[in-house]
Amino acid sequence: MSAAEEDSDFRGLAETLGDVARTLQAEPGVEATLRAIVKAAVDYVPGAEHAGISLVERGGIHTVEPTGHIVECIDQLQYDLHEGPCVDAIAEHETFRVGNVGAEARWPSFGPAAAGKGIRSLLSYRLFVTDRTLGALNLYSSRVDAFDHHTEQDGRLFATHAAIALIGAQREAQLGIAIESRDIIATAKGILMERHGIDAASAFRLLVEASQSTNVKLHQVAAWLVENRMFDRRSGG
Repeated sequence: MSAAEEDSDFRGLAETLGDVARTLQAEPGVEATLRAIVKAAVDYVPGAEHAGISLVERGGIHTVEPTGHIVECIDQLQYDLHEGPCVDAIAEHETFRVGNVGAEARWPSFGPAAAGKGIRSLLSYRLFVTDRTLGALNLYSSRVDAFDHHTEQDGRLFATHAAIALIGAQREAQLGIAIESRDIIATAKGILMERHGIDAASAFRLLVEASQSTNVKLHQVAAWLVENRMFDRRSGG
């Protein structure tokens, strides 16, 4: 390939990734972002017929927003057998490209099982930001050698954009929950202050004591109080 052709390919890749990044950042919420990632992966990465994300949450791994049932099936095989490119991408912090999984010696149990389901090529990227692993982006194809080295490198750039979009969506969701919890607690404090004629510090202390005695999170105690106060008002109490 000539220098001019390489430069043209690079500009085309940069434009495509720019479009992908803007699309992902525009999605409202975590689930919408995940759906956009897997759709864009199939549309953008040559050879990809199916895609899914294995998300790391609370010490476990589970598949989210798969483009088809086959993705869930292949992913679950890896989780159950504790081997496969997705599991290793997360554990070893590497990218794994497989051209003929049925003949892959690294995963003697998973390989034949995946081939038996009609999947031949796999490409798994670790999704991460700084030192935090979010999960893995997994691409599947029914063809042997569907992904080459060039595809792997381009897909790595896509996975980077996907990870940034996902962490952004997760942080926005967490912030929204935090703000909502703060507002609920403030409302509950106001109810206690009015009901018992106490100050804000005393009202907050009552909420904390109720949380500790019932082993229920503080914002849940506050939400219960607010909901029951609203019920009392509707009932005329």
